[in-house]
Amino acid sequence: MTEQHVVLEGSKRPSMADATRVADADAQAPVSVTVTLRGKVVTDDRIPTERREDAEKTKAVLERYGLTVDEVRLQPGSVVATGPVSAMNAAFQTDLGIYRTAEQGELRGREGKLKIPSELAGVVTGVFGLDERRVARRAAAQGTGTGVQGSFTPADLERHYDFPDGLGEGQKIGIAEFAPCGYFDNDLQAFCASHTLPTPHVDVVPLGFHPPRTLHAARQLSPQAEDGAGEVMMDVEIIAGLCPAARIPVYFVPWTQKGWIDLIDQAIADRPVALSVSYGLPEEDPQLSSAARDEVYKRLEGAAGLGVTVCVASGDDGAGAQIEDGAAHVSFPSTSDSVLAVGGSEIASAGQEVSWWEAPGRRNAGGGASGGGVSAVVDRPQWQDNIDVDSLNPGAPKGRVVPDVAALAGAPGYDVTFEGQPQALGGTSAATPVWAALIARVDAALPAGKRQRFLTPLLYKSINGQTVGQAVCRDISTGHDNRSNPPSPGYPVNTGYDAVTGWGIPDGTALVKELQGV
Repeated sequence: MTEQHVVLEGSKRPSMADATRVADADAQAPVSVTVTLRGKVVTDDRIPTERREDAEKTKAVLERYGLTVDEVRLQPGSVVATGPVSAMNAAFQTDLGIYRTAEQGELRGREGKLKIPSELAGVVTGVFGLDERRVARRAAAQGTGTGVQGSFTPADLERHYDFPDGLGEGQKIGIAEFAPCGYFDNDLQAFCASHTLPTPHVDVVPLGFHPPRTLHAARQLSPQAEDGAGEVMMDVEIIAGLCPAARIPVYFVPWTQKGWIDLIDQAIADRPVALSVSYGLPEEDPQLSSAARDEVYKRLEGAAGLGVTVCVASGDDGAGAQIEDGAAHVSFPSTSDSVLAVGGSEIASAGQEVSWWEAPGRRNAGGGASGGGVSAVVDRPQWQDNIDVDSLNPGAPKGRVVPDVAALAGAPGYDVTFEGQPQALGGTSAATPVWAALIARVDAALPAGKRQRFLTPLLYKSINGQTVGQAVCRDISTGHDNRSNPPSPGYPVNTGYDAVTGWGIPDGTALVKELQGV
């Protein structure tokens, strides 16, 4: 087949660091791709005619190349197709290979830009799934000690953050998990029994990855699957302990660009009141193509328009965000202006809650710190116009500031059951599901006309001389800045909003009261 192709802008993938191409990909090996279409996510039931026509055209062209269209998602604008490597190479003018890497072993990958059939120019905005490199990293569950003495139970969290009454009845709370990782039903049952709580309805939703459900199966898959299971169980148990009457879909996706797209597409379809995401990577990471970043941001905007508050961890590496170049950085996708970015706090020895920082402020050296700072990619949204925080990087643009809020990330940690044993864990990856659970509890307590609303911009609204964020959060005005030393500088912790803990830690009862009036 000889057809004219055009470059797909934003599709460039660089060479993988520490990777060697060892072979061409097997021409008959199956591949699944998610092809994204132009236009915003539809936030009502009226699918535009142009979207239907774009989907039909894309389907017809892909099928001409021997691909099978398995699913058309009209609301976000995605087409899922499968086919052999040879058909993918022909359709998108690429050369898929097998690469050997130190971290992932052997994987399928590509380099350079894609091309698409000229008929789809201006219609198709991205093709994701050809390359299996990792573009999602956990704001890892941080151990806060060798035991669980003093770690926060669900009842402690309810009291400490003044949760409104209820068990999350009628609510749906999504949780994002990136493979490889496991999910252990026995741990959740043991956790709920230990706290005299009902075991909630958890839906395991495989989106390209089926998690092992037992410790033995996880160990057979990989050491990463066992380690990842501990982080999964922390997310689930925090939400289960605070909202045991809610439905909890847990989405399992590969840690690829396609994984990000499929995750948010599914959340748009399911429309939970909140989605907890404890993963990310530096917003300038070259492994993430600009097309993928744009498509994720577009889908997050659509989710927000549907009233889904996507809660995203700001990261556990302070203002360095795992980049050791001496500059300040922030973590994608907490930088989106369509999410609630969640930073971290800790309880000091004197009992005061302060910003979270454990020397030297970054995970790979045994510490950790609340991520936060100013985006170099996302413009500052209008609702942050009054936030007086400038980037620490000279000449940097006036971008979106993160985080918006905070919750416990450091000592004394969260009481979690993993592999049948109690543990104390933390990190901003723990603070994030706390906020997702709180949003569900608050939503259940609100009158019908005030439910299912994207929370973040409401926190910046000014009422009677103060913002909603000031009224519903307890300010964290003391503690260490969030430098990762070396190499990054840090943002200071101030009275009022700051780029370490945002507006502060929640007061759930106050949040219910304020949201009734905005």
